[in-house]
Amino acid sequence: MRNEFSKRVEHIISANPKTIFVTGDLGYNALENLQLLAKERFINAGVAEQNMVGVAAGLAYKGFETFVYSIAPFAVYRCFEQIKIDVCIHDLPVYIVGNGGGYGYGIMGATHHAIEDIGCLSTLPNITCWIPAFKEDVAYCLTQMINRKKPAYLRLGLGKSYPAQHEISAINKIVNANTPKITIIALGPIVHNVLDAIAKNINIDLFTVLSIPIVELTETLVKSISETKKIMVIEEHVERGGLGEHLLSMFAKNDIRILKFVSLHAKGYPNKLYGDQAFHQKESGLDMENIRREITKLSDL
Repeated sequence: MRNEFSKRVEHIISANPKTIFVTGDLGYNALENLQLLAKERFINAGVAEQNMVGVAAGLAYKGFETFVYSIAPFAVYRCFEQIKIDVCIHDLPVYIVGNGGGYGYGIMGATHHAIEDIGCLSTLPNITCWIPAFKEDVAYCLTQMINRKKPAYLRLGLGKSYPAQHEISAINKIVNANTPKITIIALGPIVHNVLDAIAKNINIDLFTVLSIPIVELTETLVKSISETKKIMVIEEHVERGGLGEHLLSMFAKNDIRILKFVSLHAKGYPNKLYGDQAFHQKESGLDMENIRREITKLSDL
């Protein structure tokens, strides 16, 4: 997704001379093209993330639209106060971009993981979190961010292409069952594990959600839930503040009744060990084999 993001931002910078890109000394082998294109509008702020966001907010206050790029935990946790005070309260067009969301940086450990980022940022005023699941989602998310001209967070991970071409929106139906028995809703690239898990299962509707907070549930999603009444949410984010809690809030507000709700989510570090992304997904039950087991259990209820 990082390369897809870089290509798309090239077009944005070319089209708008008021766009500035700020990086916290990161982005090697992905952002060199942007540096050549943007020239003085490409700023390396160094390893000083809090200052980086403050600079971006100042530029936005003066009429620029500013991208801020770093590894997801550095872009979110280290400068949370600056995002809150400088960007969100003033409702400025600063676009925080975090690469390697979830357990994306694997063996580097908790300092490089972002499994609470959406829960943190979605509590702030005026900001929307964008979480592409497939490479093609990146362009849609960027378009929405630019059109809204408000604070935004873009969480990038390792994404593949869509299994089938379709129109992209904030909530997308990826797999359509004729007679669905379970509705699965996934957040971000973990959807690829879900696709492997369901294989040729013809009784599952699969959706992805690209933005949090969720503004409105689609008719297609509501129809699926009303038919199945069995919901499974899958996300590489802790349960608190994640997609599952946001959806349950929406269900309550819209009086949507369900029989069973299953949440598969990041569980931190159960064995106090570090490994690659696949290792942490397996520890949290987000691997293909466990997702398949949980689907079977839910189907039997």
